[in-house]
Amino acid sequence: MDPIILSIAFLLGFLCRQVGLPPMVGFLLTGFVLNGLGIQGGEVLETIADLGVTLLLFTIGLKLRLKSLARPEVWAGASIHMGGITLVFGTGLYMLGQAGLPILSSLSFPFALLIGFALSFSSTVFAVKILEEKAQSSSLHGRVAIGILIMQDMFAVLFLTVSLGKNPAFWAVLIPFILILIRPLLYRLMEKSGHGELLLLFGLFASLVIGASCFEMGGLKADLGALILGMLLAGHTKSSEVAKSLMGLKDLFLVGFFLTIGLSGIPDFLSIAIALLFVALVPLKAFLFYFLLTRFNLRARSSLLGTLALSNYSEFGLIVISVSVKNGWIGSEWLVIIAFALAISFVLAAPINTKSDVFYDMFRLGLKRFETDRRHPDDQPVDLGKATISIFGMGRIGTAAYEYMHERYGDVVIGVDFNSDAVNSHRKAGRNVVFGDPTDPDFWSRLQPNPKEIPRLAMLAMPKHSANMAAIMHLRNSGFSGLITAVGTFDDQVAELIRAGANCAFNIYNEAGTGFAETVWNIMESNTETAQKKAPWIRQTPGHRT
Repeated sequence: MDPIILSIAFLLGFLCRQVGLPPMVGFLLTGFVLNGLGIQGGEVLETIADLGVTLLLFTIGLKLRLKSLARPEVWAGASIHMGGITLVFGTGLYMLGQAGLPILSSLSFPFALLIGFALSFSSTVFAVKILEEKAQSSSLHGRVAIGILIMQDMFAVLFLTVSLGKNPAFWAVLIPFILILIRPLLYRLMEKSGHGELLLLFGLFASLVIGASCFEMGGLKADLGALILGMLLAGHTKSSEVAKSLMGLKDLFLVGFFLTIGLSGIPDFLSIAIALLFVALVPLKAFLFYFLLTRFNLRARSSLLGTLALSNYSEFGLIVISVSVKNGWIGSEWLVIIAFALAISFVLAAPINTKSDVFYDMFRLGLKRFETDRRHPDDQPVDLGKATISIFGMGRIGTAAYEYMHERYGDVVIGVDFNSDAVNSHRKAGRNVVFGDPTDPDFWSRLQPNPKEIPRLAMLAMPKHSANMAAIMHLRNSGFSGLITAVGTFDDQVAELIRAGANCAFNIYNEAGTGFAETVWNIMESNTETAQKKAPWIRQTPGHRT
């Protein structure tokens, strides 16, 4: 049946992409279609799904800084939200059961709270996929959302440890110390693994063997081991390269995860009604997230984007319900109900997250009423000073552009990036870089001075095409009258950037050869005599050398 599964998954994923939905929606629908056709995934698909989640948590760890979990908006926000939703949802379900609603009527109050606890989780897989697709994992709202998800994952691990009645091995307390001791060795192995398939194999070895297997042997959750090992390796300069090498494999395995949700079962009419009731409660869950994030001094947009990424149900909720069913605490029908509610929450959340900035523009005034007078340390006004050349996106391309322009124009050049760690690194290296998110409509109104007051050159070098497109739109809407340049990775993207309002755009791959040739030309120009000795075939011609 593998050809059938692959064919349906590809076709539905492809169709969803054509109508502006993430392909994951098509994979979810594939699971339900396969279930309706009587096709079961089996142990192989379950294993692939588990591998996808494990690799996902490992790559999250590679990008995570422990200090981010110590932020009050993360640990306090996650704790308050989980406690509040558990109590409110659990109490509501118990009251509906007391009113005689079928299925719910057999629930005692503790087990109603257990279902509320399962519904309080947000999907790590969904949120991280959405943030990665929009290149916002390192933004303020991305870091806050991922931090909250990790706190939730830790709560889930504690629940599983207690509920399964499986005590960790006596030596399990030594695992963190062992990992810290061998970290220098792992660093060395990572450095010596090069940049190809051996680095990919190192990532699999580290996540699945050193991380997941060691924790599992110690009676702990394997996924937690992969996450913690990723966090231990996060300080190395090659950690981001390891994460990139695993990206394709991780995304492929996660297709299996989305398929397994739809394959969980097809609910009957009553189960569908209860699942839809849970879906109708998602806005309440979202509002509590938004309210809490604004209380912790995040701006309206940062709070909204973080909230939208978290406004769904979670695979960990399914695990909690599965354990509860195995222990005989609740009936097996709850597994199908939660799976269906989870799938529908994904289907609804995906397009909303894709159009999050449109949604924010529509309701901006109402959302801003919840803002506090104080601002988060990473959400302060942006002072560009006297800079007239701004480079947005300080990755490899942006950094190279900064160095080139700064060498020629001096201190009128400034860099902007939404990764605070990257900003700090650039500042330590002596570069004039500030924190900011150019895809944020409010970013341009927070600039000091206003972008339309001084004609500027704006160079857009962000890694995601959608981010560069959004920045062009916001620049033009803010009244910017300077020159806009941007980069793309494909010719059709270059054309789209021009149509959106860029004065010129460049295909980075096409320009790489030109840059290489220009570097060689400059070397020859600076020392013609040396070049002639080392390359006697170079000859002078009027106006140029060949």
